[in-house]
Amino acid sequence: MIIKSQKDFFSGLLYAAVGSAFAIGATNYNLGTSARMGPGFFPMMLGVLLAIIGLYIMFKAMVVKTPNGDKIGAWAWKPLFFIIAGNLLFGVLLGGLPNLGVPAMGLIVAIFGTTFVVSLAGDTYKVKEVAILATILSIGCYCAFVLLLKLQFPVWPTFITG
Repeated sequence: MIIKSQKDFFSGLLYAAVGSAFAIGATNYNLGTSARMGPGFFPMMLGVLLAIIGLYIMFKAMVVKTPNGDKIGAWAWKPLFFIIAGNLLFGVLLGGLPNLGVPAMGLIVAIFGTTFVVSLAGDTYKVKEVAILATILSIGCYCAFVLLLKLQFPVWPTFITG
């Protein structure tokens, strides 16, 4: 069968692969029953549903004809690099790297650093706009995770708080 929409086919393939991986990973937990669900029940059902949606999208991509075939374009290397780098930076800033002597910088610094790095992925970069966004994100995350959900993780750098 010929693929009539490459974008839809490969996005469906990604959905099916991720859904299958979650479903397979959920088998390591107790599934329970519908009446008494275990910790693996929700990830299993979500993974199966995601895989089914992916298979449907793949099927549709091979049946429904699109005007130009929806070809997949070139890789966007710049956004890919900066978004992955921002996620890695968030982990390092939030928890530090004790083996290398890098202290934990906390949630606020991690959000600011991540926002500034990830915003480099776009076509335009305005420091003032990024600073405002980072401030709003920091306040929102602090309120949501620390104040409301009462999660225990470092908010400020360890050399300041001790």
